Amino acid sequence: MKQEMIDRINTLYHKSKSVGLTEEEKAEQAALRKEYIEAIRTNMRANLNNISIQEKDGSITDLGKKYGNIKEV
Repeated sequence: MKQEMIDRINTLYHKSKSVGLTEEEKAEQAALRKEYIEAIRTNMRANLNNISIQEKDGSITDLGKKYGNIKEV
């Protein structure tokens, strides 16, 4: 997500608290928030899919392959 989009989300938030938003601005704010949340989820999934755990027996379990539906390349 680009910094300009985050800045716009913050601008709309501050405006909503001070003077209120028009219907167009409310729709823009909702769309930007939805896109922001989706970007966070995508990044979180990518991070979680890159986690490997070493088991007590010494074997390595790749959690992305086990739970994240990541195929071996």
